Amino acid sequence: MIHTVDVKKDLPLGRTVIHALRGVTMQINAGEMVGIVGPSGSGKSTLLGIIGGLDTPTSGVVKVDDVDISRMNEDQLTEIRNEKIGFIFQFFNLIPTLTALENVALPIQFARKPNFKPNQRAKELLDMFGLKDRLNHRPSELSGGQQQRVAIARALANNPPILLADEPTGNLDTESGTLVMDALRRIRSEVGTTIVLVTHDRELAAQTDRIITLVDGIIDSH
Repeated sequence: MIHTVDVKKDLPLGRTVIHALRGVTMQINAGEMVGIVGPSGSGKSTLLGIIGGLDTPTSGVVKVDDVDISRMNEDQLTEIRNEKIGFIFQFFNLIPTLTALENVALPIQFARKPNFKPNQRAKELLDMFGLKDRLNHRPSELSGGQQQRVAIARALANNPPILLADEPTGNLDTESGTLVMDALRRIRSEVGTTIVLVTHDRELAAQTDRIITLVDGIIDSH
């Protein structure tokens, strides 16, 4: 489902260059839930952004669902993101002026070929995450755990085969974090979604099928 070959990413910083990724080769199979761990600055979020088409590698190959996205232009990447990838972020990134229902329905309204009725799909997903009594609440009226579950529902709105989560429990208390991880595992088991989870929390990563450790921009094979 996801395959990278010798992916490198150089980031210019003044007169110097930061080698954020220094040759990452990995394969993630369809339906797998994989944790990517490593210290701050190891390249975890950079790698996730490249897999998700939010950024392009300096060199190397990135294949998503057998499609090489390494050299795509922004329009092509946008299409891939809309049709194949759902994103979950640490800071939720919900639109504050919209209700939970409207936030989740939004990606369907922007889909090139929508497969769902926006409000109906949004209600189904929010119900699935135990939020059917919060449909008309705005983000400021929800707890952190509830906001993150709305964000997961939004990421799943167009039923993408891949879900990328960047520190999805980083801003949550333990109980809320457990609820979010339970929701992710449920999605994987019920829908077969491929999930890639970036985290600095080894206990969290231990709940995935497999852990990939990044150190200084390369995979630590120890």
